Amino acid sequence: MTYLEGVYWDLDGTIANTELEAHLPAFNFAFNDFNLNWNWDRSTYLDLLKINGGKNRISYYSKLINKSLNNKEVKEIHERKQYHYINYVKKNNVVSLKTGVYRLIKELKKKKVRQFIVTSSSKMQAKLIINQLFIEFNPFEFIISSDDVHFHKPNPLPYLKAMKLSGIKFNKSIVFEDSIPGLKSSLAAKLPTIYVPSNIPAVIEKDMNLDCYVDSLGNESCKANVIKGPKLDSNYVDCAYLEKYLMIF
Repeated sequence: MTYLEGVYWDLDGTIANTELEAHLPAFNFAFNDFNLNWNWDRSTYLDLLKINGGKNRISYYSKLINKSLNNKEVKEIHERKQYHYINYVKKNNVVSLKTGVYRLIKELKKKKVRQFIVTSSSKMQAKLIINQLFIEFNPFEFIISSDDVHFHKPNPLPYLKAMKLSGIKFNKSIVFEDSIPGLKSSLAAKLPTIYVPSNIPAVIEKDMNLDCYVDSLGNESCKANVIKGPKLDSNYVDCAYLEKYLMIF
């Protein structure tokens, strides 16, 4: 009997590391276009990642430095940031799949497990990354992006909408997430969730009901380590491991 019917993937930081590689440069290019004299360094951006969503980050930072922007200004800067992000990703080989992602996605596809994207990025940005990383096939039925919901992660709405669209029961699906807002979103939606950290440092809050945490998905040459959750029977997270996790959820 197959317990697993669907997998909801976060995109940025879960399927591929993109924040420092592409989003950060795009923000700074946009700031330069508007002569803002802002330049987010790595440390500043890591701190701002606690604020989910690009427009929210711009607005928050403007208030932080006492240069409050109105909604129109924030929207214009963010639109310019999206323009730079798309061009930067297209022209530079800066985004690649994380360890074990392609292997697991192919296995899930072969076993006819349905797969979806739930992201805080825009639909345009998400499609760009997917088209670049999955040239041979697109394994994802649909994308829930920041364009599709009024409330973003850590609100559970993105995952609740994805669940409704897929029609899959919560106990027959799994979420892969890499960030605190993402984890809060999926856990609030009562979905079985596996935390796979990105290259962005994150501190798991003590009251977060997280029951599966691996350092990577792993592959034959790079063993995954389980920090919390069922024991691995091989070097990597595979479909059998996901079903094993669902059985104890």
